[in-house]
Amino acid sequence: MSPLTEQQLNTLRSELLKRKQDIEHRLHEGDGHRGLADSQRAQTGELSPIDNHPGDLGTETFERAKDLALVEHDEFMLERIDSALKAMEDGTYGICAASGKPIPYERLLAVPYTKYLAEYNPEQQVSNNRPVEEEFLHPPFGRSSLDEDEYNGFDGEDAWQIVSSWGNSNTPALSENREVHNYNEMEIEDGDDNQGFVESYESFIATDIHGEHVTVVRGPMYRKYISQGEGEALLEPDDTTEK
Repeated sequence: MSPLTEQQLNTLRSELLKRKQDIEHRLHEGDGHRGLADSQRAQTGELSPIDNHPGDLGTETFERAKDLALVEHDEFMLERIDSALKAMEDGTYGICAASGKPIPYERLLAVPYTKYLAEYNPEQQVSNNRPVEEEFLHPPFGRSSLDEDEYNGFDGEDAWQIVSSWGNSNTPALSENREVHNYNEMEIEDGDDNQGFVESYESFIATDIHGEHVTVVRGPMYRKYISQGEGEALLEPDDTTEK
């Protein structure tokens, strides 16, 4: 049996019915979509949005997502109100579904559709479930443009250095390094990392399709390698190739 008096039940029933009426009116007035029932095609009068400004499409997409979320919330609340009204008819209203203890009248006045005491409310429990995509992101939502000691592959930093070598419009205010004060300090690194190979000599050492007949391509990377004292030209094979 419900621990509430008849007067208390009548007050709570009136509150539930009022909220139900407000939600049903809101859903009916908005045709279930709060005035955004028309499709993008109907609003723009065009078959394709390709030539429209992306900002306009972004705004419409955001509004549609917000619209659907609000509708879903109203429908969810409507289900909870109907469930509370049914519990009143069954005589189980005001009893905590988790503990079986009476729910205080003051809590029911604030949240008349609740089924739980505050301490047993499952909505207070923070879920530890995380999106599966985070298993492939380290750290989650982290930036890949900064060096990681355990990762030596081609990452965001390498891609940025290649693209920025053709010029960019960044300012020191947009730098990821908070200590940058002028344009000369904009680079994340000096940009001298090998691109496409690990060791410098790999850029000018060549073999045939079988991995034999080693040759040396004397290009810019070769000359830079020798000028920095990294190798000894006298130890090269005789069959070298100038380029």
